[in-house]
Amino acid sequence: MKLSEAWGQLPPVQVPFQPAASGRLVRMVGLTLEAVGINVRIGDRCLVQRNSGQSADDDSIEAEVVGFDGQRVFLMPIEQVDGLRPGARVMPLNGAADVPVGFGLLGRVLDGTGNPLDGKGPLVQPQQGHLNGQPINPLKRDPIRTPLDVGIRAINTMLTVGRGQRIGLFAGSGVGKSMLLGMMTRFTTADIVVVGLIGERGREVKEFIDDILGEEGLQRSVVVASPADDSPLMRLRAAQYCTSVAEFYRDQGLQVLLLMDSLTRYAQAQREIALAVGEPPATKGYPPSVFNKLPKLVERTGNGEPGGGSITAFYTVLSEGDDMQDPIADASRAILDGHIVLSRRLAEEGHYPAIDVEASVSRVMPHIVPPDWLQRAQFVKQLVAHYRQNQDLISVGAYQKGSDPMLEVAMERMPKIKGMLRQRLDEGADLNVCDAALKELIPALPPGR
Repeated sequence: MKLSEAWGQLPPVQVPFQPAASGRLVRMVGLTLEAVGINVRIGDRCLVQRNSGQSADDDSIEAEVVGFDGQRVFLMPIEQVDGLRPGARVMPLNGAADVPVGFGLLGRVLDGTGNPLDGKGPLVQPQQGHLNGQPINPLKRDPIRTPLDVGIRAINTMLTVGRGQRIGLFAGSGVGKSMLLGMMTRFTTADIVVVGLIGERGREVKEFIDDILGEEGLQRSVVVASPADDSPLMRLRAAQYCTSVAEFYRDQGLQVLLLMDSLTRYAQAQREIALAVGEPPATKGYPPSVFNKLPKLVERTGNGEPGGGSITAFYTVLSEGDDMQDPIADASRAILDGHIVLSRRLAEEGHYPAIDVEASVSRVMPHIVPPDWLQRAQFVKQLVAHYRQNQDLISVGAYQKGSDPMLEVAMERMPKIKGMLRQRLDEGADLNVCDAALKELIPALPPGR
């Protein structure tokens, strides 16, 4: 018998994973810790001691393995690293990064590891979930065929959202993203709302909970907050954690609304981690791992199997300098099921919510609304676009009546269109009301439409 044949008949050798008892910290560059003497895997957790004792205690910080180079292991801490010293003891933690989930989280505000931030005491009988979730076979997902009432007239009429859809809110700073999210938490027809505040200012976290979400909205919500001064790993975990919480409720057969503000801060946190461990930048300073992480997070949401629950997800995407060709904005448009663009021009005109219906699209709308509804919405879009293309001509009084019948229809109906697309913060509009408003605005379609 040949040696190669005999080798092929030998049973495979199973080498169990044996983490070392402890290692030591040898280097710290920026937020990256380098340790030696431990046998760990990517994603494993470790404790790094601040003191010089020989056992783990409360004076330790948690870190996660994010890379390695030979025998050197790169760690990223999830909290402040003040007090660390050269040679500090590094101890691997057994078990995966499990996080608390369950119905005891309703009405609570948590950080990226599931620890309460609201001072209401420990969580009540939490269950254990995993940060990374379980992928769903795409052929077993229930297709999006049911419209979801979000209570926003401009979205319900012109950009109808389906149950289980993933959609992005694209905007620069200060154009009303948070206010729009707050309206959705109050008016959307959903069993449970999960809110992820990723990388926001600490002041805005409290204001969102107290002023926008309110006590009534908080009762059916779970808020996961990781403000801008948290470590990049904590911000990354917070986005994964709020998705894990939403997955738990979906697995119970519930209809979940997931609001994440923002997907851009999640991508920036991954960029900080990747650059810190030496990954080269590829697209305008973003390493390739950023564009690998985005779809992995987004694809965890959506519909489950037929007869089960769903996660309808809204992700805010910050457009730096109102540039819609920003790498993260461009990548997000490709992986989401539609995008809603908030316009600074409309916000400056006092038009709220400042939704630019021309630049926005819902990719599932043709499958979830009747054909006449879709045709009316498209006709309104055409009227808005035609009016804006000729707005300067109209403003200076240079338009000659009778030269453009389409423009005259747009000029006649524009005040009613603007009235339909505007909405007060305390006003909700369900799908039936929106359908009636659209039919009143466009009683009959012109021939050929």
